[in-house]
Amino acid sequence: MGHDVSVHQHLGNGTLETLLPVLALSAAVGAYLLLAHRARRRNPLLGWSPWRTASLLTGAVLLGAALLPPVAALAHDDFRAHMIQHLLIGMYSPLALVLAAPVTLLLRTLSAPRARRLTGLLRSTPARFVARPEVALTLSVGSLVPLYFTPLYNAIAGVPAAHWLLHAHFFLSGCLFTHAIAGPDPAPSRPGVRARLVCLGVAVAMHAVVSQLMYGGFRVHIHAPIDQVRGGAEIMYYGGDGAELLLAAALVTTWRPDRRRTAPPRVAGTGAAPTPV
Repeated sequence: MGHDVSVHQHLGNGTLETLLPVLALSAAVGAYLLLAHRARRRNPLLGWSPWRTASLLTGAVLLGAALLPPVAALAHDDFRAHMIQHLLIGMYSPLALVLAAPVTLLLRTLSAPRARRLTGLLRSTPARFVARPEVALTLSVGSLVPLYFTPLYNAIAGVPAAHWLLHAHFFLSGCLFTHAIAGPDPAPSRPGVRARLVCLGVAVAMHAVVSQLMYGGFRVHIHAPIDQVRGGAEIMYYGGDGAELLLAAALVTTWRPDRRRTAPPRVAGTGAAPTPV
């Protein structure tokens, strides 16, 4: 009798863990498509890029693949599946979702007063602080050290609520880092391209060091077979490199020269650029 109750509880929890991500992702995709349709109706000439919409759908599919079976089920028992889930949630899906420019789409469809309020929120001190590349780097890549080289990972592995909080951390910090490096949405505190490339290079180096230490078993606190830990380290090494190369490509393709630096100096009192001799 007690065994039957536990089985029903497990099935109920499994159904809930599958249903909630499906509902959340469906609602997010539906809202985005509705806003894109509204943006095209409001300004038919400007419209909305189908590539942005395709990027959003790609990110939703990647996030769904990480949160739903079979990956989600395997991640509880196999560290290699956990690392695949980590990369999908924290690197690949954020890249696609951020490149969909959801904030820009929202600003295009909001009324002028609401758009000004949202812009003011984006320019606030806390928002500017967390959107800086070095802060986003610390939150995303820097968190790998306490997660895998302290008892933290083993402590939260069997706690569903903590596991979902870890997913949320991976996802939000990945979105912040992608936005800080190559996001198309407004970012008042974003530094120049050189600074962002340096920050991305630090992320590549940190991922390489963490994965190599994990592969070698140096002070790693992961209760899993050695072959799984080494396999997870290899997935982090090569999968992380792939995501960071895509992020570098996004930075190059979305980069625009700073007009304030490239514009010719104006002649005082005239408001016009000097005439070449």
